[in-house]
Amino acid sequence: MTVRFAPAVRGYRFALAGAFTAIVPLRAANDNGDTADSNAILRAALRLFAVYGLGAAEKASQQAEEAFFAGNQSEHRHWIAICRALDRRMGDAVAARSGRQ
Repeated sequence: MTVRFAPAVRGYRFALAGAFTAIVPLRAANDNGDTADSNAILRAALRLFAVYGLGAAEKASQQAEEAFFAGNQSEHRHWIAICRALDRRMGDAVAARSGRQ
């Protein structure tokens, strides 16, 4: 069975639409940022993922909670950032439970 495609837009309308469309450069969008700190978090998250696989975000959230209960705020922030890099929702949930946004 032959399938034929017939676009709904006529040729002259398509040409006009192209004239009014803004040209956007094609670049990869990265919402993590390009700072040295974000690169370090990304490297740490990838290392954790290499060791724990799909359970890496859970391990990072456990480490964040352990650091929170130990009173180590800098480690707590570090592990939350790693958890957010792996799983944004889980990282936000850990931060909300500890009262840190």
